This record gives sequence, C-alpha cells and structure tokens, in this order.
Amino acid sequence: MELRAPALASALGLALLVAGCGGAMDSGDAGAGGSPHMGAAVTAPADGEGADKLHFTMERLNGDPEPLAKYRGKVVLVVNTASECGFTPQFEPLEALYREKRGMGFVILGFPANDFAGQEPRSNREIARFCKANFGVSFPMFAKVHVIGDQATPLFREMPPPDWNFNKYLLDRRGRLVDHWGSVTEPDDPALIAAIDAALRS
Repeated sequence: MELRAPALASALGLALLVAGCGGAMDSGDAGAGGSPHMGAAVTAPADGEGADKLHFTMERLNGDPEPLAKYRGKVVLVVNTASECGFTPQFEPLEALYREKRGMGFVILGFPANDFAGQEPRSNREIARFCKANFGVSFPMFAKVHVIGDQATPLFREMPPPDWNFNKYLLDRRGRLVDHWGSVTEPDDPALIAAIDAALRS
C-alpha cells in the first residue's frame, strides 16, 4: 500500500520555500502506528453543527504562531498530510483546488503528522521544501503534530479521528464541521466539490 513520493533533489535550497509552505526548526516526531482502513466519508459528530473549531493558535512550518481564528469567515478544508504516503500525490489536486477557489473565500490548512506507519519522518523544514518542490504547495501548512491518541493536538481532538493520512474535514465560515472524508476521497471528488461549493454559497 505504501508508495514513496518523488524524492527531493538535494540541490534545492531554502529559496524554494514560500509563505504558505515555509521552513521551520524541527518539531518532535509523532509515533508510528494507525489503521490501514481509509473510509471515504464519515458522519460529523453530534456537536459538528455548532462547535467552532477555529479557536486554537497553531504553529506554522516556519515556527510562527498563527491563530486559526484568522480563517473564520472562510470555508476551510483541514487535511492531515504526510510526505511518504501512497496518498501523498493528493497534494497536487489539493493545490489546484486551493488556487481555483481561494478567491471565493476558500482555504486549505495542512497539518503534517507521523502517526500512520511513520510516513512523515521529515522535519518541518524538510516538509516545507518537499511540498513546494514536488507539488508547488502554496496553501498554509502547519508544524508537524499528532492527530490521534492522547497526544493529538486539540484541533483534532474536536473532530472525528483520522484513520489514515489525508483525511479531509470541511468547516463552514463559522468554523463548524460540516463534513469529513477519508483518504480515498480525492480532492476533486464531485461530492467533496459540491459540499465546498454549498458552503461557499452559504
């Protein structure tokens, strides 16, 4: 199941970093583990209708703290990412989706994690280089976190736990969870696009 994403050329330097995918000092690695199950869609929890998820401050890849409240008013797609996963190529359609809809008030927030089969071994700085060099990622990427278990970052404790890398959580303009898709749902899946468009119209 595991496929390695394209290797980063060693000659690439820090100049390749962009604000959306900037470098940072290393953060602690998450542990390996997790489930091989990758469901396509998951029902939102009972509090998903009214609970604002954007009340945390998270660290960007470049080490800067950023209040997620700055994204309130936008439609947000939260994605837990990894650079050595079979789903890593989803970075490309995620970036395309972001570029297509960001002018409408849409944003993607990426949260790297090493919680599943050790598929994110890179440091924050290396993640920044990788995602920019291989996929041109410009949407906001945050420092590596845990997304499952007792060490899960508070943002992910308030949402259904991901069962693998590249789960997708759609938040409305008030930060409320409206839907959740598993890894096998591609970023250009018609149901996902329809849900994003409906949230943008609301």
